[in-house]
Amino acid sequence: MMHSEDELKALFAKFDRLNILIIGDVMIDAYIWGKVERISPEAPVPIVSVNKRTNRLGGAANVALNIKALGANPILCSIIGNDEKAGTFEEMLTKNGMFTGGILKSPDRITTTKFRVIGNNMQMLRVDEEIETSLNKRDFDHFTTLLQHTFSKFRIDAVIFQDYDKGVISPALIDFVNNLASANQVPVAVDPKKRNFSAYHNLKLFKPNLKELREGIGFHFEKLDTENLRNAIRLIHENQHVEIVLATLSEEGVFISRKTGSNSFEELHVPAHLRKIADVSGAGDTVVSVAAICLALGLSLHDIATFSNLAGGQVCETVGVVPVNREKFLKEIISLNL
Repeated sequence: MMHSEDELKALFAKFDRLNILIIGDVMIDAYIWGKVERISPEAPVPIVSVNKRTNRLGGAANVALNIKALGANPILCSIIGNDEKAGTFEEMLTKNGMFTGGILKSPDRITTTKFRVIGNNMQMLRVDEEIETSLNKRDFDHFTTLLQHTFSKFRIDAVIFQDYDKGVISPALIDFVNNLASANQVPVAVDPKKRNFSAYHNLKLFKPNLKELREGIGFHFEKLDTENLRNAIRLIHENQHVEIVLATLSEEGVFISRKTGSNSFEELHVPAHLRKIADVSGAGDTVVSVAAICLALGLSLHDIATFSNLAGGQVCETVGVVPVNREKFLKEIISLNL
């Protein structure tokens, strides 16, 4: 349904009252910016003359940034290393005015860092520093205790699992959090990756991109193959007991489906808006952030799809991983009469 300008402004004002719990793999997105003017004589590779270095919050922390940028209160829970990069990560959380009490440090892990080399505003290379093993028993026990405490301390309006296959999330953790969320009647949204794809059950919303959907279901199909797309999504509905599946299709927009009965579904395809794409990094983080806020407010399937699709497209207009801009987001919704 379409909303008036006053209704949209009132809706966005409600964001400020929400507490959104984000659980998942956090990381530092480290950027090395420079100019490329020549090719190396040592190998056929460009030479980047560095003129700037920046660090940004990445992974599940970028979801927290998006939640914060939208006006809601992000409660980020994760495990990082007990290393130099951990201090950098915590400093960035503090600088962005976010809660740091949900971050545990482990001597057995490192703080995931993705180094991106940007030359002439184009990504030339990425170097990843990470550990992908699952949490050991001590870290798992500490983390579940922290999550239990978080549910008792805060009124949680929605939970987001932001999974990057770096080891924080496991089937056991998924079950633990689902039980907590169910006991507190809190909707759960998931941005999955391959390792735990089929471990997510009994959820409100599941948001795979096309690659994740193909890998998770186990067969290949094209973006515009609506029949196979629909069949893949219905397998998730049936096998994983998910109420809403929101599949992102990059330049083809999003396809959303809600199971409404034993063999009935409400479905909607929302095309992408025409944009000048600079960088798709972090778009999925933005999509799941907006979708979770929509769930917390009990919005319609149409609103979940159109709002998250629009926000995901907006952040692709900027180089690097950036959160959505609330004012720009609201202005575009109003202008498009969504």
